[in-house]
Amino acid sequence: MIQRKLEITYRPYDKSTRIPPGTTLFSAAHWIGLPIDSTCGGRGTCGKCKVHVIQGSLEATTADRKQLRVEEIDAGWRLSCQAKVYEDTVCEVPELLRVPKAATMGVNRLVLLDPNVRKAYVELTEPSLEDQRSDLERLRDALTAEGHDMKADLQVLSRLPSILRAADFKVTAVLGGDQLIAVEPGDTREMSYGVAFDLGTTTVVGTLMNLRTGMAEAVRSTLNGQAPFGADVISRISHAMTGAAALSELRETVLKSMNGILGELYAESGIARENVYEAVVVGNATMLHLLLGVDPAPIAVTPFTPAFREPLYLEAGAVGLEIHPHGRVQTLPLLGAYVGADIIGGIVATGLAREDKLRVFVDVGTNGEIVLGSSTRVLATAAPAGPAFEGSQIQCGMRATEGAIEGVILTDRVELQVIGGDITPKGICGSGLVDTVAQLRVAGLVDVSGRMRSREEVPEHPLSDRLIMVDGVRAFLLSEGVFLSQRDIRALQFGKGSIATGIKVLMDVMGVATDDLREVLLGGSFGSYLNPESARIIGLVPPVPVDNILSVGNTAGEGAKMTLLSFRERQVAFELPEAIEYVELSGRADFNDSFVSVLQFPELDSL
Repeated sequence: MIQRKLEITYRPYDKSTRIPPGTTLFSAAHWIGLPIDSTCGGRGTCGKCKVHVIQGSLEATTADRKQLRVEEIDAGWRLSCQAKVYEDTVCEVPELLRVPKAATMGVNRLVLLDPNVRKAYVELTEPSLEDQRSDLERLRDALTAEGHDMKADLQVLSRLPSILRAADFKVTAVLGGDQLIAVEPGDTREMSYGVAFDLGTTTVVGTLMNLRTGMAEAVRSTLNGQAPFGADVISRISHAMTGAAALSELRETVLKSMNGILGELYAESGIARENVYEAVVVGNATMLHLLLGVDPAPIAVTPFTPAFREPLYLEAGAVGLEIHPHGRVQTLPLLGAYVGADIIGGIVATGLAREDKLRVFVDVGTNGEIVLGSSTRVLATAAPAGPAFEGSQIQCGMRATEGAIEGVILTDRVELQVIGGDITPKGICGSGLVDTVAQLRVAGLVDVSGRMRSREEVPEHPLSDRLIMVDGVRAFLLSEGVFLSQRDIRALQFGKGSIATGIKVLMDVMGVATDDLREVLLGGSFGSYLNPESARIIGLVPPVPVDNILSVGNTAGEGAKMTLLSFRERQVAFELPEAIEYVELSGRADFNDSFVSVLQFPELDSL
């Protein structure tokens, strides 16, 4: 039976999240931006991530017994990185006892803190008749002695004389790589921040990060303001093609969304804009083009060519992002027109290209991006899944907001999990759609072809009275006014069929079988809430053991944070396009045959 999503609450922060069963307390905490101390990368060997379980039952693991005292275990302490939860749980997270020099981020990845933004405090000798070096030479010489290269542009240089003299030549230089971003009076090394943006087609997420500690100071999200111009990238490109004013309108709209998030982050954290020196932005190719005001039209037509694929390092003022006026905006590279910087971020966050085990990573959405591989070889592709997974073009579909059915269990009755708690359902979102169809399959009310049975065909079934007709189309009644129709099932089949085909094609190209797969990773905002067992039942993913299907959260955002905090991780991201083989599905002769072969639902006895 498919289990309902679980609610996890972390005290004293009073932060909560809903997760699929089997997720660790450690991973769930990171999904909501709550840092838990760790230095072992979530392997259960450092003992630093222990939490006090107040409500819920968690069996002690072998790692718990090695790292914790018997009396701690008896009192309910557990290593959060090993604590998989299978019921609603409340736990208490101890305060960090030290400033970490490393942080565990992404999918249990240990990130050494080595940000691109560095601050160097220097006390310069004042000019004299014997030492007539320029102000710039004086600063450069001091930074060179500290091991820093430096380049300065006119904007910083214009204020350098007055700042140096007002501060008695005791200043902090702020460097973004070798670019001088600012010179600040006194010692300001304690104040160094950056922001990571996941610029999604539907949702924009911003995380304000402390570059010294690796901790998230605040997290905010909002709908992408471009939504009125279309729910998908093709609609937005079409609008941009109507003229320069339309392209400018799209750029200004998304900047308004991002700067609105920045304003909220500053207000919540109390951190000044002037102390936020860098932003890392990930997103698909279209979103990055529109953010920068670059014509995206060639992305939409054969041969699907973006204007740029390489990473860009730009002045924040030129981009229009409201961080430090002379700060920098870093984008990660693109793999192609439909596998963007968000997927590069996901690969960084999962470590897929750096570990021996063979895994498939799927970012489920309107455009399903798929990556298959290991440290040996990596393939990637994009599959046009359509809007069903976002709840769009489903008769009672809606976004994953309050009132949306997000989970369904069918026995002799209908049990619904609704976003917002015990409220009247308004519609059904993507995860609820997948759950419903999976449960209808298990209940015998939908056959392998996707055909919904009628009330007359199953008169003895305890849920037969839920089988109704709506405008001459078969449907299943979930709640008053909310139903799933036969057409909705077909839309889901085409969406899941497209992604399953992408996975199958990549596996065929690599010459591997299901038994070779160690894990299936479901990413993206939708993948975070998708029930792994439901995904398996409808055939969205290969039939690996359900424990090997992992919801890994917003890996795009995690990758952005990792590359903000660690220049080493950023370099890995920069190098990934050269290590990944892109497979274009639209040009493959075997696509249609593969699609037809996975369009039906799997036989239940084969799972």
